[in-house]
Amino acid sequence: MGQCLGQYLIRLPDLIHHKESTMRHRHGLRKLNRTSSHRLAMLQNMMNSLIQHEAIKTTVPKAKELRRVIEPMITLAKEDTVANRRLAFNRLRDRDSVTKLFNVLGPLFKARPGGYTRILKMGFRVGDNAPMAFVEFVEHAEVAEEIADSSAEAAK
Repeated sequence: MGQCLGQYLIRLPDLIHHKESTMRHRHGLRKLNRTSSHRLAMLQNMMNSLIQHEAIKTTVPKAKELRRVIEPMITLAKEDTVANRRLAFNRLRDRDSVTKLFNVLGPLFKARPGGYTRILKMGFRVGDNAPMAFVEFVEHAEVAEEIADSSAEAAK
């Protein structure tokens, strides 16, 4: 049977690696050409930098992955509880970042239902022509403080 139908049999490796037959379900994160520990450490460092500086410059794929991990952190910071602070510290591992996240950024985005970050494409990097992006928060803490100060002065 195998001899006469040999030309019609599909080899198992061809069946497994066939593009149309496999779907990418539950393959969420981009690998970014890094090991899992390196990727998680890089995203953790990028989250801390974005929280501290409120704007960072990175490549477009890294920016899109950063958006996926930073937005749930800000949603977590909207409700200031001990449990939420512990969850945030477990992911950030930086006390200053957790403090700023809950004291400044959480109240700043209290009324916003999502979409806390903005990705602005800024051209290509000189060395390797990688697409670069500028990641920033939609509302800045300094601007919010100035508006609050000016409204307090106007009320006097």
